[in-house]
Amino acid sequence: MNFHQLHIFYTVSEQGSFSAAAQRLHMTQPAVTMQVQALEDYFGAKLFDRSSKKIVLSEAGQVLLPYARRSIQLIREADQAMSAFTHMLEGRLQLGASLTIGEYVLPRLLGPFGKAYPNISIMMKVMNTSQIIEEIHKHQLNFGLIEAPVSHPAMVFEPVMGDELKLIVPWEHPLADQEEVTLAEALQYPFVLREQGSGTRRVMEEQMLDKGLDPGAMRVVMELGSTGAVKSAVETGLGITIISASSVKHEVTLGLLKIVNISDASFKRQFYAIHLKSTLLPISAVTFLTFLREHTDEW
Repeated sequence: MNFHQLHIFYTVSEQGSFSAAAQRLHMTQPAVTMQVQALEDYFGAKLFDRSSKKIVLSEAGQVLLPYARRSIQLIREADQAMSAFTHMLEGRLQLGASLTIGEYVLPRLLGPFGKAYPNISIMMKVMNTSQIIEEIHKHQLNFGLIEAPVSHPAMVFEPVMGDELKLIVPWEHPLADQEEVTLAEALQYPFVLREQGSGTRRVMEEQMLDKGLDPGAMRVVMELGSTGAVKSAVETGLGITIISASSVKHEVTLGLLKIVNISDASFKRQFYAIHLKSTLLPISAVTFLTFLREHTDEW
């Protein structure tokens, strides 16, 4: 059990639905459900009655609710008490970030964070998830930011911010004149994709399977190991792609690429912070992760 799970439980009880709580917390609904289920597993009791359209607290949930409310209030009081010292924090954060996060998301947020906390220095390594886990385990990194949770008995995963993949096409592509297309219409064209096993590829394929579509039926003309390489290939007209909308803001502004909405599919995902269960994060790291959660709409 951790405070984040109690916060999610409390928000679900206040909002009366998992979807409303997810929207309030800037999380995906499956991520909210997963955290509540983890809390239920911990206590060995169901916390909500899901038999009706509007979920209600079970008897066990009613018992837990005041404790969750008190814990949230206590954290808020602690934040207020420490706020006078927060901007005087000093320290060196060593973190790992997966490709999309490290190259396209964090750079837009590191500047504002540096202005707010000038005495915290950050050393960031951009690497894949397995490398991040290895370096955290060796205490070479304080924590990591990754694009999908993985199973590891020594690690804790917490959602930090949301992201959405979009259909990206060259500016002069036949689909570029349309604001919205169906997934089936998009699949008629050749694709340039990230490599198998990447977080971006996995989210895309899972959504296709949910829609009853076979990812293997895609006409993939090229698989590349970085988002930058995928963007360059799409710019030259080799194909279209599905990648994070945050990674193409510059190219869209320059008129090189176009974002096209898919009407019948949503490729939303969650970014996660990962750290050792056995190690408490320094307050500078907690401050950094809190900053990311509070500024998730700014990138």
